[in-house]
Amino acid sequence: MSLDVLNPARTGLLTIDLQNDFLHPEGAYGRAGQGAPAIAALPERIKPVVEALRAKGGTYLSAQFTLVPGPGGEPLIAPHLKQLRPFLTKGDFAPGGFGHSLVDTLAPADYTVEKVAYSAFYQTRLEYIMRALEIDTLIVGGIVTNGGVASTLRDAHLRNIETILLSDGSAAFNDDVHKATLTSLGTVTQVMTCAETLALIGAAS
Repeated sequence: MSLDVLNPARTGLLTIDLQNDFLHPEGAYGRAGQGAPAIAALPERIKPVVEALRAKGGTYLSAQFTLVPGPGGEPLIAPHLKQLRPFLTKGDFAPGGFGHSLVDTLAPADYTVEKVAYSAFYQTRLEYIMRALEIDTLIVGGIVTNGGVASTLRDAHLRNIETILLSDGSAAFNDDVHKATLTSLGTVTQVMTCAETLALIGAAS
């Protein structure tokens, strides 16, 4: 795939799961000792791309993983996730809470999408927002490359939405998995560094 020309007004930058519960030391994953330097570096790396796109009339969208709280605040957690991340508990990834919020470096987004599964398209309002704003191209970054990022990009491909994957604006807990996923996604998206994407935005009229 190749995007040689970008129309910023019809482009959105979509970050996946760059939330305090994933990245902040006091978030759910930080308290459990789950993290990776590559993930921690993402907000500062993506911020210039957000600013450049906004300056050209583009839109920043944040998709944020959500654990829906039930009676008493106990979250609905899928069995596979509970097994994978047994430390998740009441209050984690709850809408309106500190942990659910976008990290300060990138906040606020122009639009926020709550998501309950890997893909930012699955049972969310993302497509509605894109249609309302006439967005037909997405620049995508965030975590994890082989999970939410990959699922979102594949869903966008099925919808004939043009995409750019930020190769150094996404990360996984394992760098080998990250690199393998970049290779596998090359058939459904254009893979570019943040610097290359900044140049593409800068060249846009």
